[in-house]
Amino acid sequence: MTYGMLIDLKKCVGCHACSVACKEAHGTRPGVRRSRVDRVFEGTYPDVRKTAYPMLCMHCETAPCVEVCPQDATYKREDGIVVIDKDKCIGCGSCQTVCPYDARHLAASEDGYFGSELSEYEAVMYETMPPMTMDKCTFCAERIDAGKGEVQACVAACPAGARLFGDLEDIKAQAEAAGGFQLKAEEGTSPSVWYLPHKVNE
Repeated sequence: MTYGMLIDLKKCVGCHACSVACKEAHGTRPGVRRSRVDRVFEGTYPDVRKTAYPMLCMHCETAPCVEVCPQDATYKREDGIVVIDKDKCIGCGSCQTVCPYDARHLAASEDGYFGSELSEYEAVMYETMPPMTMDKCTFCAERIDAGKGEVQACVAACPAGARLFGDLEDIKAQAEAAGGFQLKAEEGTSPSVWYLPHKVNE
C-alpha cells in the first residue's frame, strides 16, 4: 500500500494545532518545521478570501529531492514515504533547493531553544536529529512501523477533522470525486497529499 493524505480546506481554520502537535511529537530543532500553515489571500477589497493551507512534505511520486541527493540519503520507501537516512546526509541542501514545497529544513545548530544547555526533552529528541542534517515530515513513519494503529500527530491534533490519512488510492478517489487537487501539480512531482477546495458558498 502507498500512503497519502487528504486535507479539507473547508474545515481547516488555520489554528496551527497540527504544527504544534508535530513539533511536540518529534522534538525538532530550532528552525526546523515538519508541518506549518500558510495563509493565502485572494481577491480585492471588499471581496477578499483568506485560505489556510496546511503544508508538509508531499511525499511525491516523482520526488526531485531523491533524484538530486548526492549521498542517496533521501530515498522512497516501498509504501511511498520519502525519508532521510541521517547517517548519510551531509546537509548540502541540494534537496532543499529543488523542493517546490519548502518542506525541508536544515538542523543547522547543536543548540536548543535555550542555548547550548539542552533541556531533558531536547537531549532525548535531538539524538535522532544530528546537527547539519536535513529534516522533514515522515508521515509519522515510526507510528506506522510500530503497527499499533496510532494516527499521525497532525491528524490526531486537528480539532476540525480536516485531515485524513490512509491508502493513497482511496485518498485520490475521494479527492477527485469532490473536486480535489494537488498543490503545484504543474511541477510534475505527483504529490501524495491532496486538498479539497475551499468553497465560499458551501
